[in-house]
Amino acid sequence: MIEHLKDCREFSLKDQMIRAALSIPSNIAEGAERDSAKEFIRFLHIAKGSAAELRTQLYIAEKATLLPPETTKPLILETKEISSMLQGLITSIKKNLTLKT
Repeated sequence: MIEHLKDCREFSLKDQMIRAALSIPSNIAEGAERDSAKEFIRFLHIAKGSAAELRTQLYIAEKATLLPPETTKPLILETKEISSMLQGLITSIKKNLTLKT
């Protein structure tokens, strides 16, 4: 994603988009290192929120003509897929917690 932003002159939006993109895998990793499934789920929700934040910023960048649709469309689809995958993981972990009790 960073390569798509190299020519973007809106530095605050660019910085926020990079931070949101980095937050997704960082929160997954941090949650995975926690000693409880509930904590992992909490961090997965945070990662999901970062994916939604990035998706919103992509919509804004496109509407403001800072990035062209051919750049934003695949990235928006990717953030939707990531959110869906995270939700699937959350659901699976919750299901396993329920089966153990």
